[in-house]
Amino acid sequence: MKPHLRPLSPHLQIYRLPLTAWLSISHRFSGVVLSLGLVATVLVLFAVAESPLLYESIHGFLGSWVGKAVLLLWLLALSVHFCHGIRHLIWDLGFSLGRSALVSHSWWELGAAVGLTLLVWLMIIG
Repeated sequence: MKPHLRPLSPHLQIYRLPLTAWLSISHRFSGVVLSLGLVATVLVLFAVAESPLLYESIHGFLGSWVGKAVLLLWLLALSVHFCHGIRHLIWDLGFSLGRSALVSHSWWELGAAVGLTLLVWLMIIG
């Protein structure tokens, strides 16, 4: 293999990110999604206050399956961000910093985020 064609180490074909890294990335991504959702919420509130016709169109969109999917994904982002924030608070107190605790608590965090999302979603639609 020519020197300029060899992969850099660690190469993405070989190296797998650990769950803690994926959760860190998802925490940042969920923060962006929540920010965009907040801007969208403000725009929706302005539109609803503007005219009844806009209210009807927004209500129709949010009642459709696409609107519900958007709301569910936004709720998932909120849950992921919340659970990871709790985990950071635990780390700031000096707990759960060992390697085995990092991995096991990553799974607990992921399960808590999904469970919280489902619980809130069922409370909303039920």
